Amino acid sequence: MQHTLNVQGMTCGHCEAAVTGAIKGVDPHAVVTIDRSSGRVDVQSESPRHALAAAIADEGYTVEKAAEKAAGSCGGHCSCG
Repeated sequence: MQHTLNVQGMTCGHCEAAVTGAIKGVDPHAVVTIDRSSGRVDVQSESPRHALAAAIADEGYTVEKAAEKAAGSCGGHCSCG
């Protein structure tokens, strides 16, 4: 499953490592991609989103659910999807 989380408070490489480590603690096989400037964390994992978010929160970061996009490049606002 693909999860996208908004993580607030990441300011450096150490923060990225802490968030990645928290996710890997839940699912060692997870694939994690972080864009620190936007706070976006993309995770490919079979673990449920709430478990990943809880592990990140335990590290001291605020996790907000990313907006879900509907099918199509417009985000579901037309008939393309």
